[in-house]
Amino acid sequence: MTSYPLPSQDYAARFVLDTLPVHGRLVRLDETLNAILDAHAYPDAIATLLGEACVLAVMVGSALKFEGRLIMQAQGQGVVRYVVADYDTRGSLRGFCRFDPEELKALEAENAGKFQSLGAQQLLGQGTFIMTLEPDGMGDRYQGVTPIEGDSLSLCAEHYFAQSEQIPTQIKLAVSRETTPNGERWRAAGAMIQALAGDDSRGDTREAFEHVRALFATLGEEELTDFELEAERLLYRLFHEDGVRLSPPKPIAKLCRCSQNRVEELVRSFSADEQSDMLEPDGQVHITCEYCSKTFFVAP
Repeated sequence: MTSYPLPSQDYAARFVLDTLPVHGRLVRLDETLNAILDAHAYPDAIATLLGEACVLAVMVGSALKFEGRLIMQAQGQGVVRYVVADYDTRGSLRGFCRFDPEELKALEAENAGKFQSLGAQQLLGQGTFIMTLEPDGMGDRYQGVTPIEGDSLSLCAEHYFAQSEQIPTQIKLAVSRETTPNGERWRAAGAMIQALAGDDSRGDTREAFEHVRALFATLGEEELTDFELEAERLLYRLFHEDGVRLSPPKPIAKLCRCSQNRVEELVRSFSADEQSDMLEPDGQVHITCEYCSKTFFVAP
Protein backbone atom coordinates (compact mmCIF):
# COMPACT_ATOMS: atom_id res chain seq x y z
CA MET A 1 0.00 0.00 0.00
CA THR A 2 1.36 3.44 -0.93
CA SER A 3 2.16 5.61 2.10
CA TYR A 4 1.76 9.40 2.07
CA PRO A 5 2.89 11.97 4.62
CA LEU A 6 -0.18 13.08 6.55
CA PRO A 7 -0.99 16.82 6.92
CA SER A 8 -0.94 16.72 10.75
CA GLN A 9 -4.12 14.91 11.85
CA ASP A 10 -6.66 16.92 9.88
CA TYR A 11 -7.30 15.43 6.48
CA ALA A 12 -9.61 13.71 4.03
CA ALA A 13 -8.40 10.90 1.79
CA ARG A 14 -10.03 8.75 -0.87
CA PHE A 15 -9.38 5.02 -1.13
CA VAL A 16 -10.27 2.41 -3.73
CA LEU A 17 -10.35 -1.38 -3.78
CA ASP A 18 -8.36 -2.89 -6.61
CA THR A 19 -10.51 -5.96 -7.13
CA LEU A 20 -13.99 -4.68 -6.32
CA PRO A 21 -16.23 -1.84 -7.63
CA VAL A 22 -16.21 0.01 -4.30
CA HIS A 23 -14.49 3.19 -3.20
CA GLY A 24 -14.54 5.26 -0.04
CA ARG A 25 -13.22 8.13 2.05
CA LEU A 26 -11.52 8.49 5.40
CA VAL A 27 -11.67 11.75 7.39
CA ARG A 28 -9.94 12.71 10.62
CA LEU A 29 -10.21 16.02 12.48
CA ASP A 30 -8.11 17.14 15.43
CA GLU A 31 -6.83 20.74 15.58
CA THR A 32 -9.58 21.83 13.19
CA LEU A 33 -12.36 20.39 15.32
CA ASN A 34 -10.97 21.83 18.54
CA ALA A 35 -10.67 25.28 16.96
CA ILE A 36 -14.36 25.09 15.95
CA LEU A 37 -15.53 23.84 19.35
CA ASP A 38 -13.37 26.30 21.31
CA ALA A 39 -15.40 29.20 19.91
CA HIS A 40 -18.36 28.04 22.06
CA ALA A 41 -18.75 26.34 25.43
CA TYR A 42 -20.70 23.41 24.01
CA PRO A 43 -21.94 20.62 26.33
CA ASP A 44 -20.63 17.16 25.41
CA ALA A 45 -23.78 16.03 23.57
CA ILE A 46 -23.75 19.15 21.39
CA ALA A 47 -20.01 18.96 20.73
CA THR A 48 -20.44 15.35 19.63
CA LEU A 49 -23.27 16.20 17.26
CA LEU A 50 -21.32 19.10 15.74
CA GLY A 51 -18.24 16.88 15.42
CA GLU A 52 -20.28 14.36 13.42
CA ALA A 53 -21.62 17.15 11.21
CA CYS A 54 -18.12 18.47 10.51
CA VAL A 55 -16.81 15.04 9.53
CA LEU A 56 -19.80 14.45 7.24
CA ALA A 57 -19.38 17.80 5.50
CA VAL A 58 -15.69 17.11 4.82
CA MET A 59 -16.37 13.53 3.73
CA VAL A 60 -18.96 14.50 1.13
CA GLY A 61 -17.48 17.87 0.21
CA SER A 62 -14.00 16.54 -0.48
CA ALA A 63 -15.50 14.29 -3.16
CA LEU A 64 -17.01 17.14 -5.18
CA LYS A 65 -15.84 17.51 -8.78
CA PHE A 66 -16.04 21.31 -8.75
CA GLU A 67 -14.70 24.22 -6.72
CA GLY A 68 -17.22 25.56 -4.26
CA ARG A 69 -18.94 24.77 -0.99
CA LEU A 70 -20.90 21.98 0.61
CA ILE A 71 -23.16 22.91 3.50
CA MET A 72 -24.47 20.06 5.64
CA GLN A 73 -27.25 21.03 8.01
CA ALA A 74 -29.94 19.43 10.10
CA GLN A 75 -32.76 21.38 11.65
CA GLY A 76 -35.50 20.14 13.91
CA GLN A 77 -38.04 20.87 16.59
CA GLY A 78 -36.10 19.32 19.45
CA VAL A 79 -33.47 20.57 21.88
CA VAL A 80 -31.18 21.31 18.92
CA ARG A 81 -32.76 23.75 16.55
CA TYR A 82 -29.97 23.78 14.01
CA VAL A 83 -26.56 22.20 13.39
CA VAL A 84 -24.48 23.17 10.36
CA ALA A 85 -21.05 22.43 8.93
CA ASP A 86 -19.77 24.49 5.99
CA TYR A 87 -16.94 22.99 3.91
CA ASP A 88 -15.05 24.77 1.14
CA THR A 89 -13.34 22.58 -1.46
CA ARG A 90 -10.07 24.45 -0.83
CA GLY A 91 -9.97 22.62 2.50
CA SER A 92 -11.55 25.07 4.94
CA LEU A 93 -14.24 24.14 7.44
CA ARG A 94 -16.49 25.91 9.93
CA GLY A 95 -19.55 24.89 11.92
CA PHE A 96 -21.89 25.74 14.78
CA CYS A 97 -24.92 24.46 16.63
CA ARG A 98 -27.92 26.34 18.03
CA PHE A 99 -29.72 24.69 20.95
CA ASP A 100 -31.71 25.40 24.10
CA PRO A 101 -29.51 24.83 27.19
CA GLU A 102 -32.40 24.36 29.62
CA GLU A 103 -34.17 21.88 27.38
CA LEU A 104 -30.90 19.97 26.98
CA LYS A 105 -30.49 19.69 30.77
CA ALA A 106 -34.02 18.33 31.06
CA LEU A 107 -33.43 15.81 28.27
CA GLU A 108 -30.17 14.65 29.84
CA ALA A 109 -31.91 14.22 33.18
CA GLU A 110 -34.60 12.08 31.55
CA ASN A 111 -31.93 9.86 29.99
CA ALA A 112 -29.58 9.70 32.99
CA GLY A 113 -28.20 6.22 33.55
CA LYS A 114 -28.98 4.95 30.08
CA PHE A 115 -26.19 3.17 28.25
CA GLN A 116 -26.49 5.05 24.97
CA SER A 117 -25.65 8.72 24.66
CA LEU A 118 -28.11 11.15 23.12
CA GLY A 119 -28.30 10.74 19.35
CA ALA A 120 -29.23 13.02 16.48
CA GLN A 121 -32.91 12.09 16.48
CA GLN A 122 -33.27 12.62 20.23
CA LEU A 123 -31.54 15.99 20.03
CA LEU A 124 -33.14 17.27 16.84
CA GLY A 125 -36.55 15.64 17.00
CA GLN A 126 -38.64 15.80 13.87
CA GLY A 127 -36.90 17.76 11.18
CA THR A 128 -34.92 17.71 7.97
CA PHE A 129 -31.42 16.76 6.86
CA ILE A 130 -30.12 19.03 4.09
CA MET A 131 -27.13 18.94 1.76
CA THR A 132 -26.50 22.14 -0.20
CA LEU A 133 -23.96 22.36 -3.05
CA GLU A 134 -22.81 25.83 -4.10
CA PRO A 135 -20.39 25.92 -7.05
CA ASP A 136 -18.14 28.96 -7.37
CA GLY A 137 -19.09 31.46 -10.05
CA MET A 138 -22.34 31.08 -11.95
CA GLY A 139 -23.01 27.38 -11.38
CA ASP A 140 -26.45 26.24 -10.31
CA ARG A 141 -27.06 25.76 -6.59
CA TYR A 142 -28.38 22.30 -5.66
CA GLN A 143 -30.12 21.26 -2.46
CA GLY A 144 -31.19 17.80 -1.37
CA VAL A 145 -33.59 17.40 1.56
CA THR A 146 -34.59 14.24 3.45
CA PRO A 147 -36.28 13.63 6.84
CA ILE A 148 -34.11 13.09 9.91
CA GLU A 149 -34.07 9.33 10.47
CA GLY A 150 -31.94 7.28 12.83
CA ASP A 151 -30.01 7.94 16.01
CA SER A 152 -26.94 9.40 14.29
CA LEU A 153 -26.15 11.76 11.48
CA SER A 154 -24.45 8.87 9.67
CA LEU A 155 -27.84 7.17 9.28
CA CYS A 156 -29.34 10.46 8.09
CA ALA A 157 -26.62 10.72 5.46
CA GLU A 158 -27.08 7.12 4.33
CA HIS A 159 -30.78 7.78 3.91
CA TYR A 160 -29.95 10.94 1.94
CA PHE A 161 -27.70 9.03 -0.49
CA ALA A 162 -30.28 6.28 -0.89
CA GLN A 163 -33.11 8.72 -1.60
CA SER A 164 -31.37 11.56 -3.44
CA GLU A 165 -28.43 9.89 -5.18
CA GLN A 166 -29.48 6.21 -5.37
CA ILE A 167 -25.95 5.25 -4.35
CA PRO A 168 -25.47 2.32 -1.93
CA THR A 169 -23.56 3.94 0.93
CA GLN A 170 -22.33 2.97 4.38
CA ILE A 171 -20.96 5.55 6.82
CA LYS A 172 -19.36 5.35 10.25
CA LEU A 173 -18.71 8.38 12.43
CA ALA A 174 -16.91 8.63 15.76
CA VAL A 175 -16.29 11.53 18.13
CA SER A 176 -14.26 11.20 21.31
CA ARG A 177 -12.87 13.39 24.05
CA GLU A 178 -9.64 12.63 25.83
CA THR A 179 -7.67 14.16 28.67
CA THR A 180 -4.10 15.20 27.84
CA PRO A 181 -1.37 16.99 29.84
CA ASN A 182 -2.51 20.17 28.05
CA GLY A 183 -6.18 19.70 28.88
CA GLU A 184 -9.13 18.01 27.20
CA ARG A 185 -9.15 17.53 23.43
CA TRP A 186 -11.76 16.36 20.98
CA ARG A 187 -11.21 14.11 18.00
CA ALA A 188 -13.64 13.23 15.24
CA ALA A 189 -13.31 10.78 12.39
CA GLY A 190 -15.37 8.98 9.82
CA ALA A 191 -15.21 6.48 7.00
CA MET A 192 -17.52 5.93 4.07
CA ILE A 193 -17.85 3.24 1.42
CA GLN A 194 -19.90 3.54 -1.75
CA ALA A 195 -20.66 1.15 -4.58
CA LEU A 196 -19.70 2.18 -8.08
CA ALA A 197 -22.55 2.04 -10.57
CA GLY A 198 -22.91 -1.20 -12.49
CA ASP A 199 -22.20 -1.22 -16.22
CA ASP A 200 -21.36 -3.69 -19.02
CA SER A 201 -17.83 -4.27 -17.71
CA ARG A 202 -18.62 -4.32 -13.96
CA GLY A 203 -22.01 -6.00 -14.11
CA ASP A 204 -24.17 -5.87 -11.00
CA THR A 205 -22.15 -4.39 -8.12
CA ARG A 206 -24.54 -5.21 -5.28
CA GLU A 207 -22.91 -8.49 -4.26
CA ALA A 208 -19.47 -6.89 -4.14
CA PHE A 209 -20.80 -4.06 -2.00
CA GLU A 210 -22.37 -6.50 0.46
CA HIS A 211 -19.00 -8.22 0.83
CA VAL A 212 -17.24 -4.92 1.54
CA ARG A 213 -20.01 -3.82 3.88
CA ALA A 214 -19.51 -6.95 5.99
CA LEU A 215 -15.83 -6.07 6.39
CA PHE A 216 -16.67 -2.42 7.06
CA ALA A 217 -19.01 -3.48 9.88
CA THR A 218 -15.99 -4.70 11.86
CA LEU A 219 -14.54 -1.16 12.01
CA GLY A 220 -14.77 0.14 15.57
CA GLU A 221 -15.24 3.74 16.68
CA GLU A 222 -12.12 3.49 18.83
CA GLU A 223 -10.10 2.60 15.73
CA LEU A 224 -11.38 5.62 13.85
CA THR A 225 -10.40 8.05 16.62
CA ASP A 226 -7.11 6.32 17.43
CA PHE A 227 -4.92 8.71 15.46
CA GLU A 228 -1.84 6.69 16.37
CA LEU A 229 -3.30 4.06 14.06
CA GLU A 230 -2.23 5.36 10.66
CA ALA A 231 -4.71 5.51 7.81
CA GLU A 232 -2.79 2.93 5.77
CA ARG A 233 -2.74 0.43 8.63
CA LEU A 234 -6.41 0.97 9.38
CA LEU A 235 -7.48 0.37 5.79
CA TYR A 236 -5.10 -2.57 5.41
CA ARG A 237 -6.70 -4.25 8.42
CA LEU A 238 -10.09 -4.01 6.76
CA PHE A 239 -9.45 -4.62 3.08
CA HIS A 240 -6.01 -6.18 2.54
CA GLU A 241 -7.49 -9.21 0.79
CA ASP A 242 -9.11 -6.99 -1.83
CA GLY A 243 -6.15 -4.68 -2.45
CA VAL A 244 -6.82 -1.24 -1.01
CA ARG A 245 -5.10 1.92 -2.30
CA LEU A 246 -5.07 5.28 -0.53
CA SER A 247 -4.91 8.53 -2.49
CA PRO A 248 -2.87 11.54 -1.31
CA PRO A 249 -4.65 13.10 1.70
CA LYS A 250 -6.10 16.61 1.52
CA PRO A 251 -5.42 18.88 4.52
CA ILE A 252 -8.36 20.44 6.35
CA ALA A 253 -8.24 23.64 8.43
CA LYS A 254 -10.72 25.78 10.34
CA LEU A 255 -11.48 29.02 8.53
CA CYS A 256 -14.40 31.41 8.98
CA ARG A 257 -15.37 33.71 6.13
CA CYS A 258 -16.67 36.52 8.32
CA SER A 259 -14.94 39.90 7.92
CA GLN A 260 -15.41 43.55 8.79
CA ASN A 261 -16.27 44.40 5.19
CA ARG A 262 -18.95 41.73 4.94
CA VAL A 263 -20.53 42.83 8.21
CA GLU A 264 -20.53 46.47 7.12
CA GLU A 265 -22.22 45.53 3.85
CA LEU A 266 -24.83 43.55 5.80
CA VAL A 267 -25.61 46.45 8.14
CA ARG A 268 -25.85 48.91 5.27
CA SER A 269 -28.36 46.67 3.51
CA PHE A 270 -30.90 47.72 6.17
CA SER A 271 -32.81 50.98 6.06
CA ALA A 272 -31.72 53.97 8.16
CA ASP A 273 -34.57 53.35 10.62
CA GLU A 274 -33.64 49.68 10.94
CA GLN A 275 -30.01 50.57 11.54
CA SER A 276 -31.07 53.04 14.20
CA ASP A 277 -33.02 50.30 16.00
CA MET A 278 -29.91 48.11 15.96
CA LEU A 279 -27.68 50.63 17.72
CA GLU A 280 -26.12 49.73 21.06
CA PRO A 281 -25.49 52.31 23.83
CA ASP A 282 -22.03 53.04 22.39
CA GLY A 283 -23.62 54.27 19.16
CA GLN A 284 -22.49 51.26 17.08
CA VAL A 285 -24.10 48.12 15.72
CA HIS A 286 -22.68 44.95 17.28
CA ILE A 287 -22.71 41.81 15.10
CA THR A 288 -21.38 38.50 16.44
CA CYS A 289 -20.54 35.70 14.02
CA GLU A 290 -22.37 32.52 14.98
CA TYR A 291 -19.55 30.37 13.68
CA CYS A 292 -16.48 31.85 15.37
CA SER A 293 -18.06 34.11 18.03
CA LYS A 294 -16.06 37.13 16.85
CA THR A 295 -17.90 40.44 17.39
CA PHE A 296 -17.74 43.22 14.82
CA PHE A 297 -18.58 46.87 15.46
CA VAL A 298 -20.15 49.07 12.79
CA ALA A 299 -20.86 52.79 13.06
CA PRO A 300 -23.76 53.66 10.71
